[in-house]
Amino acid sequence: MFKLTIHMVSSLDGYIAKKDNSVSWFETSDTYEKGINVTEQDTAEFLKTIDCYIMGSRTYEHALELSKNYGWAYGDKPTIVLTHRKLPIDRQNIETYSGDLTELVNERLKPIYENVWLVGGAELARDFISLGLADEIRQSILPILLGDGMPFFDQLGQEQALHLKNVTAYKSGMVELCYEIRK
Repeated sequence: MFKLTIHMVSSLDGYIAKKDNSVSWFETSDTYEKGINVTEQDTAEFLKTIDCYIMGSRTYEHALELSKNYGWAYGDKPTIVLTHRKLPIDRQNIETYSGDLTELVNERLKPIYENVWLVGGAELARDFISLGLADEIRQSILPILLGDGMPFFDQLGQEQALHLKNVTAYKSGMVELCYEIRK
């Protein structure tokens, strides 16, 4: 059964990055005693369930920059970067794509993968929702108000019914909301 998940980390006021595209605010020092603690092993096991990643070119460039200090966050999983530009690609598991999104999902992803994650950015999330290509949204909300920046849902242009599947509160103060997109 194929599932395409939109995953985004945001501030409580719905921003995914500051105006300068920085995400230094991802490092939180908050503690929520009732939250669950996630180990590196838990994270590693969960990441094994993801078959393929999709991201936009700006997210890719930002991930490349962060990888200099933290390593490539997406491991050896197939990663498709949606872009019309020529980008530096130095890993065999990364490819670029500039075609029709419906064709990408229906003809290339569905026959091969079961669990695909769109990990950025906001414009792509909007496009995948508008085209009816996404099945769920996982929004990880960090305990901070940014007041300004790049919004997660900007100019969606349509109402979209959702069904709450799960809520998880973590020791770090982060809350993850998982919604099924009603079709």
